[in-house]
Amino acid sequence: MAEQLVPRRWRKPLLLGLSALVLVVIVALAHSVMTPFVMAMVIAYVLTPVVSWVERFRVKRGWAIVLVYVGVLGSLGIFGRLAAPRVGQELGNLGTELRHDATAAREHWIPIAQQRLRELGLEGAPPPDAEPGPALVVRPQPDGSYAIDVARGVVIEPKGQRGWLVTPREPEEGRVDLAHMADEAIAKTAAYVHANAVDLLKFGGNLVASAARAVFVFGITLMLAAYMILTRERIQAFFRSLVDEGARGSFDELLERLDRGLQGVIRGQLIICLVNGVLTAIGFALVGVKYWPVLSLFATVLSLIPIFGVIISSVPAVAVALTQNVGMAVIVLAWIVVIHQIEANFLNPKIMGDAAKIHPVLVIFSLIVGEYLFHAKGALLAVPCMSVAQSVFLHFRDAIEPAAEQDGEG
Repeated sequence: MAEQLVPRRWRKPLLLGLSALVLVVIVALAHSVMTPFVMAMVIAYVLTPVVSWVERFRVKRGWAIVLVYVGVLGSLGIFGRLAAPRVGQELGNLGTELRHDATAAREHWIPIAQQRLRELGLEGAPPPDAEPGPALVVRPQPDGSYAIDVARGVVIEPKGQRGWLVTPREPEEGRVDLAHMADEAIAKTAAYVHANAVDLLKFGGNLVASAARAVFVFGITLMLAAYMILTRERIQAFFRSLVDEGARGSFDELLERLDRGLQGVIRGQLIICLVNGVLTAIGFALVGVKYWPVLSLFATVLSLIPIFGVIISSVPAVAVALTQNVGMAVIVLAWIVVIHQIEANFLNPKIMGDAAKIHPVLVIFSLIVGEYLFHAKGALLAVPCMSVAQSVFLHFRDAIEPAAEQDGEG
C-alpha cells in the first residue's frame, strides 16, 4: 500500500523534507530556549581545533576536553581576578565623577543656561528688572468655581465641596524653567523609590534568580559543547548518511566551504576582538585617557559585532576624552581609526582570509534583521548565519553551472 502511494525513490526526500519542516516548527516555537544549544555549537566549533591539538600528545579526547576547559576557564578566571579590582575602582570613580558633574551642572551650568533663556525671554521666572507681579490671582472657572494662583508658583483649586487642591503652577507655553524641571525630576525619583519599595525588593529577588539561572544555563551549555566535541565524527556521519552515496562528495565539499567561511567569521573575529582590545588598552593608557580599562573592555566586547560595534564603542571613548580636553579627544579618535585600518588591511586578510568575505551590505542587512528579530543575540549570530547562507548559495551555484554547461553541450 505504501509503495502504491509513494514511489520508493521519493520516500527518502519526503521523509527528510517532513523532518526538516518539523524541526523548523520546533525551533520557531521554542526559539526562546534555544540559546544553550546555539551557544554550545559556537563553543564546540571554536574549541574543536584546540582539543584536536591536545589529542596529538596522545591524550584521550575526554581528558583533552577537560584540559581545554580548565585552561580556558582558568585563564578567564585569572583575568577577571586581576582586572576586576581595577575595573571596579574605575567604575566607582566614574560614578563619583558623574555625581560631581550632576552637582556642578545643578549649581553652575543650569543657572548660566537659565540666564541665557531669561535674556531670550524664554525663561519662566521674570527678569531681575521686571515689575513684580500680583501675589494672588483669582480666575473664574466654567463651572462657577474659582482658581487661585498664589505667588506665581502655586495653584489652589477647589476639590469637592469643602476641600482645596494645591498644585505646582505649570510654566507658561513657550517658557522653560530648568531649575524647576531638575527639582521635579529629583522629587519624582525619590517618590517613586518610596512608593515602589516592595517592587524594587522583588526586582532584587528576580535579579538573584536570573543570576542563578544564568549559572545553570552556562553549565548546561558547556556540557552540550563537550558532548558535541566528543562525538563530532558521529554527528558528521549521521548527516552524511542522509545524503545519497552519489552526492556525498558534493556534501563533503559543502562542509569544507562552510568551515572555511565560519573559520573567519567566528574564530577570526574572536582573535581580532582580542587584538583590538589590547591595542585599544595600550593606546588609551599611553595617552592617559580616564577610565581606559573600562573603555578597553567595552571596545573588546563590542568588537564581536562588526561595523556597529566599532561605532558604539567609539562614542563613550571620545566623550570621556572630551571631558579632559579637545586634543585628547582628537588623539583618541585618531587611534581608533588607526586600529581599524590595521584590522581592515592586515588582520582581516591574514586571519579571516578570502573564503570568509561577506559584502558589507549583506553584513549590515544581517545585523539589522538579526537585532530586529532576536535583539542582542540576533546581532551576535547574524553574521555567522549569513556566512552559512552565503556558503550554501555559492555551493549550489557552482554545482548548477557545470550541469547547465553539460546540458548546453549536449
